[in-house]
Amino acid sequence: MPQLSRSPALLFCLLGFFLLAWACATPASAFAPVSIGREDVAIDLAPAIDIHRGRGANFQVSTIPGSDGIVRRIEVESSSSNPSGNWAVFALANNTDEQIDRLVVAPHFRLSGSGLVWPDLGSQRIVAITPSEGFALDRQDSPEADVFLVTLDPGTVITFVAELASDKLPEIRLWEPNAYKDTVNAFTLYRGIVLGIAGLLAVFLTILFVVKGSPMFPATAALAWAVLAYICIDFDFWQKLVPIVPGEERIWRAGTEVALAFTLVVFLYAYLNLNRWHGILSAFTALWLVGLGGLGALAAFDPPMASGIARMSMAATAGVGLLLILYLSAMRYDRAIMLIPTWLLIIAWLATGWLTITGQIHNDIIQPALGGGLVLVVLLIGFTVMQHAFAGNGSFGSGLLSDMERRALALAGTGDAIWDWDVARDRIFAGSDTDGLLGMPVAAMNGPARDWLPILHPDDRDRFKITLDTILEHRRGRIAQDFRLRSDDGHYHWMNLQARPVLGSNGEVVRCVGTLKDVTDRKKAEERLLHDALHDQLTGLPNRELFIDRLNSIAALAASHPDVRPTLFVIDIDRFKQVNDDFGMATGDTIILTLGRRLKRVLKPQDSLARLTGDQFGLILMSEAEIGAVGSFAEALREVVRAPITFGDRDIILTGSIGLTGWTDGASADEVLRDAELAMYQAKRLGGDRIEPFRPGYKTHASGRVELESDLRRAFGRNELSLMFQPIVKLSSSEIVGFEALLRWNHAKRGPISPYEFIPMAENTGLIVQLGQFALDEATRRLSDWQKLPGQSKLFCSVNISSRQLIRQDLLNDVRHILKRYNLPPETLKLELTESLVMDNPERSAKLLERLKEMGVGLSLDDFGTGYSALSYLIRFPFDTLKIDQTFLRGDAHPQKQIIVQSIVTMAHELGLAVVAEGVDKEIDAQRLRQLNCEYVQSFMFSPPLTAEEARRRLQDRQGRKAAVV
Repeated sequence: MPQLSRSPALLFCLLGFFLLAWACATPASAFAPVSIGREDVAIDLAPAIDIHRGRGANFQVSTIPGSDGIVRRIEVESSSSNPSGNWAVFALANNTDEQIDRLVVAPHFRLSGSGLVWPDLGSQRIVAITPSEGFALDRQDSPEADVFLVTLDPGTVITFVAELASDKLPEIRLWEPNAYKDTVNAFTLYRGIVLGIAGLLAVFLTILFVVKGSPMFPATAALAWAVLAYICIDFDFWQKLVPIVPGEERIWRAGTEVALAFTLVVFLYAYLNLNRWHGILSAFTALWLVGLGGLGALAAFDPPMASGIARMSMAATAGVGLLLILYLSAMRYDRAIMLIPTWLLIIAWLATGWLTITGQIHNDIIQPALGGGLVLVVLLIGFTVMQHAFAGNGSFGSGLLSDMERRALALAGTGDAIWDWDVARDRIFAGSDTDGLLGMPVAAMNGPARDWLPILHPDDRDRFKITLDTILEHRRGRIAQDFRLRSDDGHYHWMNLQARPVLGSNGEVVRCVGTLKDVTDRKKAEERLLHDALHDQLTGLPNRELFIDRLNSIAALAASHPDVRPTLFVIDIDRFKQVNDDFGMATGDTIILTLGRRLKRVLKPQDSLARLTGDQFGLILMSEAEIGAVGSFAEALREVVRAPITFGDRDIILTGSIGLTGWTDGASADEVLRDAELAMYQAKRLGGDRIEPFRPGYKTHASGRVELESDLRRAFGRNELSLMFQPIVKLSSSEIVGFEALLRWNHAKRGPISPYEFIPMAENTGLIVQLGQFALDEATRRLSDWQKLPGQSKLFCSVNISSRQLIRQDLLNDVRHILKRYNLPPETLKLELTESLVMDNPERSAKLLERLKEMGVGLSLDDFGTGYSALSYLIRFPFDTLKIDQTFLRGDAHPQKQIIVQSIVTMAHELGLAVVAEGVDKEIDAQRLRQLNCEYVQSFMFSPPLTAEEARRRLQDRQGRKAAVV
């Protein structure tokens, strides 16, 4: 002992050795017992269980002290032929004074907490349970869980050792037997309802697939059967139909999850018709499905791996599907739009499933609720596809057509080439016996619809796809579309497709048949018309409308960019009218063209030049901002105008009046242009050939004009505008057959204002459009009232049309609405146009007048002989009336005038035109016109302009006199 006391290190070593030996020899012990009362219905035993893994076939454990306080040691031997070596220990205490029966329940499968990768797919959990007292617990029959009956005597504390069949015990509970039975029965009713709905859906969608041949329906039916199989496995209904060997339920569960992932991809692909345009996407989908097919085989060998990959595939399908649906919905694809609610529900279901398998949701309701949600998804999908199943009718077969049948169908369209799309086979036939497709890649045009995409112009591809998809969705309508195709030489040709869908017996579109023709020439003509509407035909420069539009764009840019401060020039050629008088109109046009080219050469790319009127140019200077540079540029413009122009053997020297103004904050385009024009007019008043910057004082010179313009704007609301009606008389009978509407303005302070004063002002300010609409509406309203008088149903009225009205796209709609509103016969409304107005843009005028003529409206050419008088244009335009200007009938009795009038009347009659002579003030002139068979006359000699009421009385009096004579 003394020696040992001197060696404390040795003592500590011996003590540690004995403690280690005791720890190794002492068996495991359980934790505190779970106390059970009579009122306890269900107790979660998982927190009170001590699990021991890898302990072999025999397991020793020390029990919880019993009611007598004695700790016992028990040893349990495995009853399994292939023991797992895993054991669980727990203790129960009955603190009541009566015997208690309880059920220990360990479910085979729990979705909650099963995991995403290599999930727990379920298995037998407990082989047997041995108590510290008595015999092993009796196992109760249950296909879904390991259930053991426990009987606890009053005041006892018993330790239980459970032999585990696997290394996981996700859930174990202690149930009151009746409560457990009620819970199982309640879920059985719910599961029966869900299974019944799922079965009915699967059968119904299968019948729908048999009736309807579209690939969408078998894909939907397959998804419904996969959902039914998954629910049968999850609700433990499958083994009632097919006996499952213990341990195989994992294979079946993994297989149904793979089937869900597979059919979901198939449904998305078939429903959205992704094979029509997307070859790469089709190949990717095929690879995806091949992978999922291999996953089904993997499920037989490694179910957890197959299940985990299938779950990730469903999540990827949901994400990719959402992107595709949103993209196609933005492209207005109806099927994609209709699938949005269902797909959002699928994403919500997958999100809830993810929260469940990761253990974030772990209640008893979530697993059956997810099964019901899956059935709801299939139900919504069924409703979506049924809209396609029962929409549309048709009786045309889906078989191949003969050549004769194809030609018969092509007669429904127009053009050169036959276009036939066999939808079921996705094959397009494009061909012709003529040269309609000469130079086009016919070989590339015959085949799948997606083969058209490479030869279509990039800007037309999406529109072409959407058109075909829309026809298939709606199963009705016609295709009338222009698009560009690349020819063999690399150039694009405009093609017009006119086709109609043909429905099969199942109501789906089986083919689209029509015609295809080259409309390149028509498209080029339309482009020329559009260009001519915005550009001056002589110089090719922008016209006033386009110039003002550019000013508006610059105004918006200047408002947000302080450094943008352009300078606006207005250039007017001095005494240009004298050039026209001396050298003729052709020479004047040549000079204007030369000046336009010279002015354009001094500009930089960011500057803009336009021809505002006949001899007036507008210029926007963006390249220079410094005052000195702007002044130098203005002087260069002045020198350009002054440079001699050689014509024949002489030089023509012109000068220009140049007005300029800088940009001011908040100014509109019209205000800036008006300031530049005021500066130009000041330069002209000072003798011309000068540069004049704008000064605020110049506005005083134009205050009267500005005030008159403001008064004209207010005249509409003040009812100062009115119409006078000058009768148009039938020369043979002196009977009033119509009127010409003349616009009048009675100013509140200044009294009547001449049209020669306010009409040009309205033309410059744009108010002429509003005035024209007023005159058109008021004239037709009065005419409608007069036509209700006895014998006046054929009375007509002529209304003058301005240049602004002629270039507007709304003129046709205005006339159409006016005729409909007042229920007027179209031929009783005549629109009068002057020669100069028509010749400003002959191409556009011809097209517009043809449209008006198709409506039945009368067209009258006013002031004939004072303008261009181009007979070729007179033949081209669809006029029905010619008005001879009064200059040929008034004044001196020059014999040449009579010859001209006779020629005009004879020519008009030869062309089938009626003639109205204006300004007849002598009876001898009227007599000569009668001899020439001139139909109508309009002059003060027969009647001055009348108010509306005076015109009505004149018509009534004449009708009364006729009745009296009869």
